[in-house]
Amino acid sequence: MNIDKLNDIANRMVAAGKGILAADESTGSITKRFESIKLDSTETNRRDYREMLFRSADAMKSYISGVILFDETLRQKAADGTPLVDVIKAAGAVPGIKLDKGPKPLPFCPGETVTEGLDGLADRVAEYAKLGAEFAKWRAVIDIVNGRASHNAIHANAHALARYAAICQAGGIVPMVEPEVLMDGAHDIDTCAEVTEWALKEQFQELYYAGVKLEGIILKPNMVISGKKCPTQASREEVAEKTLKVLKRCVPAAVPGIAFLSGGQSSEDATAHLHYMNAAGPLPWKLTYSYGRALQADALKAWGGKAENVAAGQKAFAHRAKMNALAASGKWAQNLEKVA
Repeated sequence: MNIDKLNDIANRMVAAGKGILAADESTGSITKRFESIKLDSTETNRRDYREMLFRSADAMKSYISGVILFDETLRQKAADGTPLVDVIKAAGAVPGIKLDKGPKPLPFCPGETVTEGLDGLADRVAEYAKLGAEFAKWRAVIDIVNGRASHNAIHANAHALARYAAICQAGGIVPMVEPEVLMDGAHDIDTCAEVTEWALKEQFQELYYAGVKLEGIILKPNMVISGKKCPTQASREEVAEKTLKVLKRCVPAAVPGIAFLSGGQSSEDATAHLHYMNAAGPLPWKLTYSYGRALQADALKAWGGKAENVAAGQKAFAHRAKMNALAASGKWAQNLEKVA
């Protein structure tokens, strides 16, 4: 393991004023998104959509530091025959790959899951590194069921994430460590804070046991936020305040950066929450975004699966990326949301 190389990649991923595009939707997930614009989920349509994003020169060069890819996309070529991974690199962004096999039911823990995919992982890391991936992502799902999460679910996911991270570092790529406490449910923001702190404490303990070097990882956590069905929704300022409080209690300063997931938030809320956190600085680590739907929703709608709308889709993507880049610098403001 070359920790200096991993640290360099990690720092590029959290470059000032930039963030990470999560374009790693599984075929099933992107099919659902295409249904919203009445578009068939063919390999060509999936390729055209991703290529539209990756060739958005303004967004990619100015506001995107890295892109998480699904297996299909990492292997695909653009319409002109250029590998998509090379399109991403040409824009100055770091290509990454989704490695987990998804959450599966955890025995004797109703409603809770553990993410699988460790079998054969070292071989997959070696293959993906040859294909151009420089970092990876593994998502663990922590579900608050009836106001609580179990130690079994938190520990099982933290242990699997730590094993994944160690395998990635041994294979020369940076692991994104993603323990996500879901915002589904009716729990309040304080319950989310308690479970998130517990999950992160357990996570960093397991990373230590696994020998993972923190200088060569990126943390991708949830924000501390009210459950979707909670009758009392916390303000943007409260979300920022309580998220920072938990992170300061749990995340060592050796970690180069934290790239938040959006987790079902609206595009604008995800931007505002990130802004208020950065505006409260200075902080021990860089705080940025690793958003999927919160970066892509407007672009997908503007594109609509039509070649003549590529420019409109790229304009929408660039605007959303710019708003988040400003938030990553603590310089976003509500009046900037208006598109000219």
